[in-house]
Amino acid sequence: MGDRLRRLRALMEEHDLAGLIVPHSDEYLGEYTPACAERLAWITGFTGSAGLAIVLRERAAVFSDGRYITQMDDQVDGEIWDRLHISQTPPQEWLKDHATPAERIGYDPRIISAATLNTFAQSGANLVPTSENLIDRVWADRPAAPHSPVILHPLAFAGETSTAKRGALAADLAQDGQDAVVLADTTSVAWLLNIRGADVPCTPVVLAFAILHRDARVDLFVEPDRVATDVRDGLGSEVSILPPAHLEASLAALGKKTVALDPTTTPVWFTQVLERHDARIVEANDPCALPRARKNDVEQQGARTAHLRDAVAVCRFLHWMDQHAIGSTELGLVKQLAAFRAEAPDYRGDSFDTIAGAGPNGAIIHYRVTPETDRTIEADTVCLIDSGGQYPDGTTDITRTVWTGSGTPPAEVKAAFTRVLKGNLRLGAAVFPQCAPGSALDALARLALWEGRLDFDHGTGHGVGSYLSVHEGPQRISKMANKVALEPGMIVSNEPGYYRPGAFGIRLETLVLVTAPEPGPENRMFLSFETLTLAPFDKRLIDVELLGADDAARLDEYHAQVLKKVGPLLPAETAAWLSHACSPINRK
Repeated sequence: MGDRLRRLRALMEEHDLAGLIVPHSDEYLGEYTPACAERLAWITGFTGSAGLAIVLRERAAVFSDGRYITQMDDQVDGEIWDRLHISQTPPQEWLKDHATPAERIGYDPRIISAATLNTFAQSGANLVPTSENLIDRVWADRPAAPHSPVILHPLAFAGETSTAKRGALAADLAQDGQDAVVLADTTSVAWLLNIRGADVPCTPVVLAFAILHRDARVDLFVEPDRVATDVRDGLGSEVSILPPAHLEASLAALGKKTVALDPTTTPVWFTQVLERHDARIVEANDPCALPRARKNDVEQQGARTAHLRDAVAVCRFLHWMDQHAIGSTELGLVKQLAAFRAEAPDYRGDSFDTIAGAGPNGAIIHYRVTPETDRTIEADTVCLIDSGGQYPDGTTDITRTVWTGSGTPPAEVKAAFTRVLKGNLRLGAAVFPQCAPGSALDALARLALWEGRLDFDHGTGHGVGSYLSVHEGPQRISKMANKVALEPGMIVSNEPGYYRPGAFGIRLETLVLVTAPEPGPENRMFLSFETLTLAPFDKRLIDVELLGADDAARLDEYHAQVLKKVGPLLPAETAAWLSHACSPINRK
């Protein structure tokens, strides 16, 4: 990594730059990027899905959030990089402390949002856009860009035609006096046009931009040879297929017009091009985000079906773990779970790289096992498995933490597990007023942990797409304030956890669906959750007395549903195992 940094600094010098901002993002600002866009990993060694680096002439820093701090410390050379928590040391503050206002700090406007850039501008940095990506210049063996075909997402899974979606959003544009909206989020493009692809790992999207016009026409910017004749026919005459090279000219044609874009999901390059051609820019939320999050009836039923199908694989895996985990490895767990999922004919791959962390590796919140870090699973060990599958009717995400061996877990482990479980059960049973944001519910998942003076450094819940991104906004459940209300049809995760570095990690995750509102007194409307994920929690790790009667009843009710729905679909031996795993919790 040191040689790469030296070559990059030499190129910075050629461009008269004192520094360079390197985000973890590609031109589409998505969470998952193709190999050719993993610039942050190439220059720093850090492979997490969220982060940013700043390279100065004599100093460099890499930043990430609480999910990745342990991983970053393991992967990044502390001799040449400052490794920093992005909340505790914001990048713009670090830059302000280590560079003068006169020094030119470069950035690639195609891979950074206006919102992110603005945080640096507010700190007084002298920001300079580069005409090319400097890392690409020094990355000699950079992989080729993906080129997967565009495929249609059938109405049987989408539940609404692209024509209807485009018509509704175009009517909103017209009502707001806007001529067009730029769509840079690939999941928005996929949702709007009912298309899917395979350009990035784990998320079935095509890397493409789109412009939606107020007359419901769409310009889709993707290589034409990736769109077969039947797909063109399916998209219809109101969708124009244009090469990506035509994008700048199409933006120029919007000069003098009113154009909306989301400053958090759109590269600042779009703003700069539109401003050069005197377009009137309106900063607004991505118009696809909320309707995409509100799953229609077909998508809701698809989610139930996908989760039941996924539950069969997960329960078979948990049964297999009981028999074979000891002596296996973390990589072995990953492969075995994938094998069980792959037996389903509709399985389309993982929704993210499976996390299988044994012992201290489980304390790395977004741990990814490699041949170098692979641990053998020993008896009497806490093992965390976080995984998900992609199916044409839904996307799954589940975490279970299990105990290996026949020994009794330590009291502190059982207490932590039980407090995490109580948080999961209480949040899942929540009844809350209509219009409440997820932040209003976050404490339900943490209260039992707080009572034990414990906590976790990540959000409690993220949105989940419908055969799209496993991490979908705008809804979330988090300590951080969020004005987006939870609405019927939204799918969100419920995943409290606890992590003791160097010892063990615990996370328990289920996906829940926000249900239709029901009236309370004075005609106030209230919402609740339907739990989609169906797999047992490990009773060996439960402190029954700490669990308490109310949460024991919630656990027994959930386990009864798991057994009823999943048991009949399992082989006899696994069904017998599930019957025991889902039996009522014993209380003295």
